[in-house]
Amino acid sequence: MAEIIWGLATSHVPSIGAAMDRELTATDQWKGLFEGYAPARAWMAEHKPDVAIVVYNDHANALGFDMVPTFGIGTADHYDVADEGFGPRQVPDVIGDAELSEHLLVSLVDDGFDLTVMQELDVDHGLTVPLSVYTPDPGDAWPCKVIPFVVNVLQFPQPTAKRCLQLGVALGKAIRSYPKDIKVAVFGTGGMSHQLAGARAGLINEEFDREFLEKIETDPEALANISRGEYVEKAGAEGIEMIMWLIMRGALGDDIRRIHDTYFVPASNTAAALALFEPTDEPHPALETVS
Repeated sequence: MAEIIWGLATSHVPSIGAAMDRELTATDQWKGLFEGYAPARAWMAEHKPDVAIVVYNDHANALGFDMVPTFGIGTADHYDVADEGFGPRQVPDVIGDAELSEHLLVSLVDDGFDLTVMQELDVDHGLTVPLSVYTPDPGDAWPCKVIPFVVNVLQFPQPTAKRCLQLGVALGKAIRSYPKDIKVAVFGTGGMSHQLAGARAGLINEEFDREFLEKIETDPEALANISRGEYVEKAGAEGIEMIMWLIMRGALGDDIRRIHDTYFVPASNTAAALALFEPTDEPHPALETVS
């Protein structure tokens, strides 16, 4: 049976990818963030998954605002890197796992989650930056297969945080029921607090961010009970991306161990963070499932 070996929560700020691509990670602006990544990267390099499921949002690159699925899953064997206006990032294209995708799709639909199926999908920085956080020097290929899992955090009404946690619990169940003996990592991406436009452009709420970093491990239900309006109020219009971390958290089950975390406000004036966890026991019913 498939095993979830770790979960990674990470910001997917595009400038993080640009700093790596332009070899700026040792500059004064960026070295604090990348030094903070180092212990997690070293640990993940010793605990390699066969497949990574990356929960992220498209930024109107592959999916326009004329069609915004609440939840969607990629079911292809290959995903091109999107051109976001300056040419695609010079990173490898993504190799999928269509068989596992199909299994997850059927299991989640049977559990009451009606997913949009994406047989063709270009993946933007929301997915490639987290992969670069995990593997900064992939060479010609990423070290594992990848399944894109898309969430609408751009256009109202976004899914509730509670629904995201419920989906994560169902996703964990689906992964563990896959009959092949493979190792799986789950990424929850986005955030932390930031707002890109309007009167509050540049908002950073470190107090809320650090509380979220603590409770994502110890009390995810409390984070699931925060309304979408409160997320926007406290974390900014784009800070609502943090609800995608709850999908990862739900998939891991109740008992987890924090491997490493780091928090930094990089040159983009966006709060960025990383938190790495591993499950320590089989899940049991304390995390709320879909009703």
